[in-house]
Amino acid sequence: MVNVATYLDNILAFHRKRAANEYTPLSRDALLEQALDYNDNNGLPRSLTEHLSKNKGKADNRIPSLIAEIKKHSPSKGNIRADINLSRIAQDYEGGGASAISVLTDEEHFKGHLSYLETVRQATSLPLLRKDFLVCPEDVLMSRISGADAILLIAAALSDVELQEMYRLACDLKMDSLIEIHDEKELARLVSLEPAVIGINQRDLHTFQVDTTRAVTLREKIQEEKIITVAESGITSFQDLLFLGSNGFDAVLVGESLVRQSDHLLAVRLLLGNQTVNPS
Repeated sequence: MVNVATYLDNILAFHRKRAANEYTPLSRDALLEQALDYNDNNGLPRSLTEHLSKNKGKADNRIPSLIAEIKKHSPSKGNIRADINLSRIAQDYEGGGASAISVLTDEEHFKGHLSYLETVRQATSLPLLRKDFLVCPEDVLMSRISGADAILLIAAALSDVELQEMYRLACDLKMDSLIEIHDEKELARLVSLEPAVIGINQRDLHTFQVDTTRAVTLREKIQEEKIITVAESGITSFQDLLFLGSNGFDAVLVGESLVRQSDHLLAVRLLLGNQTVNPS
């Protein structure tokens, strides 16, 4: 069995070493100026929270919103779809009814790339979430400069100081943050941040197994109604969405099960419960 804690530690060690080599003491000021220029020239970030909250509070419509992920490769499963046409899959995701798109940019372990963000951005009007192992404020700034509207912050990967600093910086840039947690201790760390979006990863960090019961129990601990909750990992069907929606989740993040399909437009529609595809 894979030692997931060690696995995550190794990935984080790689990214911390990369950040130490790439960024200098002067990097933050220069990158901040570039990020602000990006906002001036391209407009403010597209709002992830607005796109994910369209079904929030609707008792008669508990189908969660969908963050559809572009993911070429997994270090544990190998190539998922190495020949992805980034523009086409983004258009299919949007046409199928996705509310946002997650772009995996980790190059070393997932064969992604920062440049994918701008390519996808040109193909869709949906907000883009940069999915990566961000470890410092400079990573946040590079996310915006590269075209991301929102970022993933993994609580297990960051200290309280790092998490707060990176979250506040994203807020200053008008970017949303999806803060990912795995257990109650990590949830408790978020109280002072008052985050708008919390992701609950159903995959246990120690066993690598999907544990929906634990995720639902953790969701019940989130009492603030304004917080958008996102279920992550192990979601493959419309029935999964119905179950998670009925247990309070506002959105889901789905990658591998969508990317593997030959028809991504149809795959998104079926996942969201639409049985037919409008002719193009």
